[in-house]
Amino acid sequence: MRTTDDLNALLNRRQFVRLAGGATLGLAALLSGCGGQAGGGGSGSSSLAIHFLSVQQAGTGWPLVLETITSEYARSHAGVSFTVDYIAQTNLYQKVQLLAGQGALPLLYNSPPVDTLVQLQKNGEVLDLEKAFQQLGVLDQLVPAAVTIVKQLFNNQLLALPFELNIEGFWYNKTLFGRYGLQPPQTWDELVSLAAQLQQRGVQPFAASGVQGWPLTRLIGNYLFRKYGPEALRRVKNGQARLTDPGYVEAAQAVAALGKQGYFGKGVAELDYDPAEDLFLQGKAAIFYMGSWALRDFNDPARNKIGADAIGYFPFPNVAGGSGDRSQAPMNAGQTTSVNQAKYNSAAGDWLAYVARRYGDVALQKEGAVTGFVVHQQPASVPALTRLVLDLIATVRQPVLWFEALFSTKATTLSQQNAAPLVTGAMSPHDFMAALQQALDQG
Repeated sequence: MRTTDDLNALLNRRQFVRLAGGATLGLAALLSGCGGQAGGGGSGSSSLAIHFLSVQQAGTGWPLVLETITSEYARSHAGVSFTVDYIAQTNLYQKVQLLAGQGALPLLYNSPPVDTLVQLQKNGEVLDLEKAFQQLGVLDQLVPAAVTIVKQLFNNQLLALPFELNIEGFWYNKTLFGRYGLQPPQTWDELVSLAAQLQQRGVQPFAASGVQGWPLTRLIGNYLFRKYGPEALRRVKNGQARLTDPGYVEAAQAVAALGKQGYFGKGVAELDYDPAEDLFLQGKAAIFYMGSWALRDFNDPARNKIGADAIGYFPFPNVAGGSGDRSQAPMNAGQTTSVNQAKYNSAAGDWLAYVARRYGDVALQKEGAVTGFVVHQQPASVPALTRLVLDLIATVRQPVLWFEALFSTKATTLSQQNAAPLVTGAMSPHDFMAALQQALDQG
């Protein structure tokens, strides 16, 4: 039987899995114009009441880290308090809309989609964090790759805090690779050949969730980044390319071919996230494409039956003749958090600067979490895989996003729903891409 803590951890993981997949929820109407009032603790006041509208509950995840840091801060700043206003992920954006219409958004809130956030910015409820952090002298507390990712998402503006930072790639079973004399592939063709060799030896090459969809579409996006470089999908958004262009359809064909050969195993269309991960962690599949948020499960002996020492990592391989390369790492910042400019003042700025200097360390110590904030002191007990991810992220200078990152909500949903039909042969690669392009054309 799972304890309450176990259930909360599972809920938080599943919440993040949906967020990592790039799923977004639409709003019923445009935000209405709204005014703003100064938040708790006016300028020059010693009191500061920090409220955080979050999809994670108090005592877990980001709220736990912020509660810990605020408790430290309050020892020398009397009158500072921190509370979490929990909202289910499915209701977040509607709640943001409601509070914005009332001028009642708290100081911190989980960021809505870019179009909504732009409207909030026009209403004075989104703080320009690049400017604020420069003024506070803490811009160097953000990991450069995290800044790049957030600015790519929000029209080249730093409008959100990266409380998470994940690198993506292929995790593989080193024991199985060693048993059959296999090496991590350098190219896509080598990856396909490796999968064939594994299958010939009775080992399922890949574990992936067709129910979630995005673990499959991630492969399409990364193929495009390797073929055309980091601007591959921005060119589609800007109308300079179309998903139905031959080279773009090629990416869908390459992933569909893996499915046609049975490399994702039987029943991929019905496989959800946790069962897919279990195939890998139980040694029943050799390779698992996933983000580093999976480290929590990799480092959990109760979940990981092959052992953390048996897990290795290799980046998405190069595509023959492509202009992209393995140094361009797929990354994401998970669910970001924005700061309400209307509630921001000097007291809030002092607190935020303290948070910026402490967040990386406290998140790693309390949650084992890798974030978009600089880590100053790594705990001696950091697991080897977590240390590997920290080292990998530190070297990234050109992160790329995921397949649907710049898509509309409709196109994102369609992409992830059609991923399983694509790899099972129920939908052709051209039809898959054509349906997405049509959704993008419709806005």
